[in-house]
Amino acid sequence: MSDVLPDLDRCQSAVGYSFSDRDLLESALTHASSANIRQDSNERMEFLGDAVLGLVVCHELYERLPDSLEGDLTKIKSAVVSRRSCASAANRIGLTQYLVLGQGLEPGEQLPQSLAACAIEAMIAAIYLDGGLDPAREFILRVMGPEIDAAVGSDHQFNFKSQLQQHAQRLLRGTPHYELLDEKGPDHSKCFEIAVTIGHRRFPSAWGPSKKEAEQKAARLALHALGVLKDEAEEE
Repeated sequence: MSDVLPDLDRCQSAVGYSFSDRDLLESALTHASSANIRQDSNERMEFLGDAVLGLVVCHELYERLPDSLEGDLTKIKSAVVSRRSCASAANRIGLTQYLVLGQGLEPGEQLPQSLAACAIEAMIAAIYLDGGLDPAREFILRVMGPEIDAAVGSDHQFNFKSQLQQHAQRLLRGTPHYELLDEKGPDHSKCFEIAVTIGHRRFPSAWGPSKKEAEQKAARLALHALGVLKDEAEEE
C-alpha cells in the first residue's frame, strides 16, 4: 500500500461533503493496486455507488422528461452513467489526485478513464453510507449536472412534444392540446389515435401503441405541417 496518504480535508473540500466517518472516505480512495487484500479496496463501493448513481439519474430524468418514453429515458441514462461521463466528472473536481494507488500509478488526470470513473462511483457510495440518499443525490446532481444537461439536451431534438410546445408558445402564442380520437384492440394490446390542436387549428392525427407514443407522433406531424421539421427526402 502507498505510504503517501491523501489530504482528506482537501478531498472533502473538492467533493463538497464532510464525512462523519472518515474511514469511509479513505476506503473510497483506496484503489485495489494499493490494498493488502481486495476487500480493503474501493471495489465493493464501486458496486454500490453504481446502483445509487443509476437510481438518482433515473429519478431525475423521470421528473425532468415527463413526456419521454422508456426507451428514450434508457438511452439518456446510459449516456449519463457511462464510463466517459463518470470519468469527466471525477476529473472536473480533481478526485483522482486523492486516490491511494500502488506502484506504477501516479494520481492525476492522466489515469485510465475506467479508474477515474470507478473513483466517482466509490465516492457516491461512501457519501451514501455516511449520510444517506439525500446527500448522495445532492452530490450526484451537483457534480454530474453538466453530463445530465448535455444528455437531456441532445435528446431534445427527438422529443417532438417538447419542440412543439416551445414553438407554439414562442411563435403561435398558444399551447398544444392532445385529443384522444379513437382506440382499437384488446385491453392488453390497444392502439390509440391522437390529434394535436393549437388554437383553432387541428393537425393530422397519429396512431401509437400507447397514448404517449401517439402524442409524440402527432406532435411530429404538427411540426411537419408548420414547417419546423422537413421531410426526410427533403433533408437528403
